[in-house]
Amino acid sequence: MIEYENLRKLNEPFMEDYNHAFRRVMDSGWFILGNEVKSFENDFAQWCGVSYCAGVANGLDALVLALRSLGLERGDEVIVPSNTYIATILAIVQEGLKPVLVEPDIRTYNIDPTKMESAITSRTRVIMVVHLYGKCCDMQSILEIATAKSLFVIEDAAQAHGAKQHGKSVGTFGHLAAFSFYPTKNLGALGDAGAVTTNDEKLDVSIRRLRNYGSDVKYYNEVPGVNSRLDELQAAFLSRKLTRLNDINSHKRKLAALYQNGLKKDFILPHDDENYFDVFHIYNVRHKKRDVLKEYLLKHEIRTEIHYPVAPVKQRAMKGIIDHFETPIAEEIHQTTLSLPISFFHTDENILRVIDVMNQF
Repeated sequence: MIEYENLRKLNEPFMEDYNHAFRRVMDSGWFILGNEVKSFENDFAQWCGVSYCAGVANGLDALVLALRSLGLERGDEVIVPSNTYIATILAIVQEGLKPVLVEPDIRTYNIDPTKMESAITSRTRVIMVVHLYGKCCDMQSILEIATAKSLFVIEDAAQAHGAKQHGKSVGTFGHLAAFSFYPTKNLGALGDAGAVTTNDEKLDVSIRRLRNYGSDVKYYNEVPGVNSRLDELQAAFLSRKLTRLNDINSHKRKLAALYQNGLKKDFILPHDDENYFDVFHIYNVRHKKRDVLKEYLLKHEIRTEIHYPVAPVKQRAMKGIIDHFETPIAEEIHQTTLSLPISFFHTDENILRVIDVMNQF
């Protein structure tokens, strides 16, 4: 069986480092907001190419706190792609803001800047982009719109650690960027973890205050905050894996190249563009008989996933919130997309086997 993902196998190359990290944290006796978090924040900021990084509990909290740090008013509007994972929209709703859905580019699955301006109103305050599947959005075009309209830009970079446009990394374009280190991500923890990056010192101070009960000094609370702190253990694990993140991304790009060069054109493959450096958190294809294809692959002992089977406008949780939007492009993507195996533990032989079976479909 070629598994879609196996977190034990994925983390095997790092186990010795993890054991050392675990012992170091245990010996220190310091488990919340200590040196491990500070070290990882500094290292990840440097790796991304930004000035500041604040570790938080998970990717959703990173989005929520990024929004809250901007001092927005209830009812303010946030532009968001119509085919994103629901967490992006949940963050907007949780902050009492209004999500405004904009359709993606059918080639890249990322928000389409050409459709963005018509969605902007006098209440629009933020453009929240999502670098889906590990491909950077067209940030140059988006930033032109944001600058002309005086809008904040938040990057949901949960799936795109290291992705670039014209050599510039995700997390460095907007006012703020939210990262997830969920275990399946290219930079994955051994549990939930997240971070917010920025080049704005005031926003960084705000995020750090908000994540820790609204406090800068213990027992003195400046604003109503939350408890959303990156754990010392997770920070220690992430610091070790960060030293291999370039290797992880390179391996996944190599496997993606096998797919790109080997799969028949019966399948709609990820869009190639020399101006973009994709990191393939997910390698997805599209096919009008997606469900039949998925079952066919399973019969041939190949497991796949669907990211994601239900469009946000069709989610029951979003009834009365976003279901008034027409999102035919998003729904076409959700009905036809299929994610193929592309983990750090997969071998060239695994991928060639998947290609051979798919080409007989």
